[in-house]
Amino acid sequence: MPLVLGVTGSIAAGKSLVCNHLVGHYGATHVDADREIHQLYAPGTPGFDRVTAAFGNDIVGADGVIDRKILGSKVFGNQERMEALRTAIGDIPAHFMAMLERWHNELPADSIAIFEAINLLEREYMTRCHAAWLVVCEPETATARMIANRGLSAEEAAQRLASATDWREREPASDRVFHNDGTLEMLFAGVDAAMEETLAAYRAGTVPTPRWYAAQGR
Repeated sequence: MPLVLGVTGSIAAGKSLVCNHLVGHYGATHVDADREIHQLYAPGTPGFDRVTAAFGNDIVGADGVIDRKILGSKVFGNQERMEALRTAIGDIPAHFMAMLERWHNELPADSIAIFEAINLLEREYMTRCHAAWLVVCEPETATARMIANRGLSAEEAAQRLASATDWREREPASDRVFHNDGTLEMLFAGVDAAMEETLAAYRAGTVPTPRWYAAQGR
């Protein structure tokens, strides 16, 4: 059975950077839930038909693919519309729980698998993960990154921050918290130290029960 780590984080905090580092330096298997979900409503899928029926054909670009920026403008900041989108896409939790089960059954022992998901701690995913890692940054840092790296306006960045869960609400259920407001060298040094410690505990059979269980009152 592999060591399965769940990675989540606040918006623009750098969770994908952490995951890519783990892939490059530790050979980890990695699935980004956001990217995987996009495939669930790609052209030709039932999800595509349901999403366009719910949100209109104006979300489809000239290439026939749903334009996620247009779609996002219809749901960000609106919990009801966000839930409508999740329903239209399909049973997302069941899809990922099945994937995590396959990892447990099929990946080699002593390998590493990384599940990157915004809603990691809000679902049952942690029942199939050994630990939850949370990557965070300050709102000012996130805003600057969204403007510089994603081409968003200050207003669009503020909208996304307003719709995101404050990382402090997730901290009690997280086993590691990485603050990414400094250099990448600082971030990766912390990640490497955590990985070496976690791997040693995993190989010794002493990985603690994820804090997620206590946060859920279990």
